[in-house]
Parts: sequence; C-alpha cells; structure tokens
Amino acid sequence: MSAGAGVQDDAGGGPARHLPVLVDEVIAALGPREGMVIVDGTFGAGGYTAALLARGASVVAIDRDPDAITAGRAMERASGGRLRLVHGAFSRLDEHAGQQVDGIVLDIGVSSMQVDEAGRGFSFRLDGPLDMRMAREGPTAADVVNRYKTGDLARIFGFYGEERHAGRIARAVERRRAEKPYRRTGELAHTIEQTIGRNPKDKIHPATRVFQALRIYVNDELGELARALIASEAALKPGGRLAVVTFHSLEDRMVKRFLADRSSAPSGSRHLPQVAPEPETFDKPDKVVTPGEAEIARNARARSAKLRAATRTAAPARRADLSMFALPDLPDLSSAA
Repeated sequence: MSAGAGVQDDAGGGPARHLPVLVDEVIAALGPREGMVIVDGTFGAGGYTAALLARGASVVAIDRDPDAITAGRAMERASGGRLRLVHGAFSRLDEHAGQQVDGIVLDIGVSSMQVDEAGRGFSFRLDGPLDMRMAREGPTAADVVNRYKTGDLARIFGFYGEERHAGRIARAVERRRAEKPYRRTGELAHTIEQTIGRNPKDKIHPATRVFQALRIYVNDELGELARALIASEAALKPGGRLAVVTFHSLEDRMVKRFLADRSSAPSGSRHLPQVAPEPETFDKPDKVVTPGEAEIARNARARSAKLRAATRTAAPARRADLSMFALPDLPDLSSAA
C-alpha cells in the first residue's frame, strides 16, 4: 500500500498523481514540528512526507514498492538528514522505526502511480499483465485466477470485493481458464462483464470489485493493516498520534474496531475467573473526518476516504491478537506459486 493518491478502484476521477488525500487534516491530526519523529508507513509519491518535512519533523518513510523508494531518493537527499526511506512492509513499522516515535500516518490504498502504469496490472482501464503485486515479488493475480479452486475464488471475490455475484463470476472464470489461462487484465474484465452484464446507469465497471478483491488478496492488504495497527501501538510514545486514512468499508471497519477496542478496558466474561482489566492504550478516538466538496472536486478518488486518529496513552501495549479483526480463513498465497 502506498500513499499518494489513495486510489481504491477504477470508478473514475482520471489521473491524480501526487495528490495526497486529506493532507491538511492529517497534518492537523499529527501536529508535526521540529524535533518530532513521525513514521509515514505508506510513502508512495511522498505527499504526506513532504508536508511533514515542511513543518520541521523528521520522517521514517516506508514502502514495499521498490519503485516508490527509488523515486523518493531525491527527496531523501534533499532532506538534510531528516528523511530515512525504508524498503519494507509497514506491518513491521515498529522495527523499521528503530525507536518510539511521535506520530504515525497510514494511507491504506494503492497509489495512483501503480494504477496508472499498465505493466503493474492493477487496473482494467489499461490492458496489461494480470500482476497486481505491490512488492513485485511472489505469486501474481494471474496465478490466483488460474490455479485456485472455484470455491476459494468465490470467497475471495465475495469477502474482499463484497461482490454479490462472486459465485457466478468464479464459475465463469473456471470455464474460461480451462480453454485458455488468464494473462491480461482485459481478459478477466471481459469475462466478468460478459457474466454479469453492465447497466449503463452503474457508476462503476462490473469488474471493479473483483479487481479490488484480487489486489487485496495478492498483497495481503488486510493482514498487513491488522499487523500495522498492532505495530503502531508498540511504536508510539505516550502522547503520540496515530492517523489512518482508509478508502473502503473493510479497512475502515478494522481501524474503527481496533481503536474502539484499545480505547476501552476489556470487560471479560462472567463465566471466567475475574482478572484485572487491561488499561486503555489509546484515548477516545477523534471524530471521523471525510473530504470536503472542494477536495473531491479536485481529486475524485478522495470521495470515499475517511480519516481516523487517536492519541496513545502511557499504558503498555497489549498482547498482539489478530483474531479481533475477523479476517477470513483463505488459502495461503504460496499455494498459488
């Protein structure tokens, strides 16, 4: 996942390169100033990082896309030592930071640079290889589509894409791949459109949800987010601020659930022995923030964005338990290799 334009689908909006979403609101939430160290967990085009540096903060910026790191080297050199770029997963941001920090920002969306490059295979607007790998390593979306059982494909499309025609599409994919394996984004988009049709009144292409689902699965985006939230709890100083920008309901529910859990003491069960409640590790979250009309007019891809922020307390980090996120039990991606 990469910051920059917060692209979440192919529903429109045109090119929006280098437009960080809700940047003013993120800066207000973090309050950067000289002497502070802030982690930008999703560097992308460097929009948030540039705004943080401009206000005097030092930044540890992380991205698992090697292209984003290469493109950011000039900014790193010009920062006077206040920017350190890290090629890696933001789920390990506490390790990458190497210290407790004053703030963390996460932009949970694929960047516009990735979407606008046909060779990356994220979009069906531009025909290209059916790839979708942010880190440029591991199994591709084509591997998943061509090798997974129909039932597993249906579950991926249904859970990660919230696609109500998931079963029909998975069965159509199985029939088509028996004749010719999928290699291109356009081939898969064509199958989906033929299978469920396209209403001229629909605002999004019928392939949007399936492409979203494959991208999330191939990059383990929800697992990465869950681990990043846990890592943020460990990495923040008392009084440090966490700001997370999401672009669809699956991610937003995870962030909302995490902050609600961590800002309240567990009640336990009346059927189990009573134990001392764990203290709150975050204060009550700020009111959720969404883009205004002016920003949406400037960057249509911002329309579904939500910013959630909260302040870290002095309580010790709780035990890392991912079960609270209720992630689906799906085949390990290595099975597609």
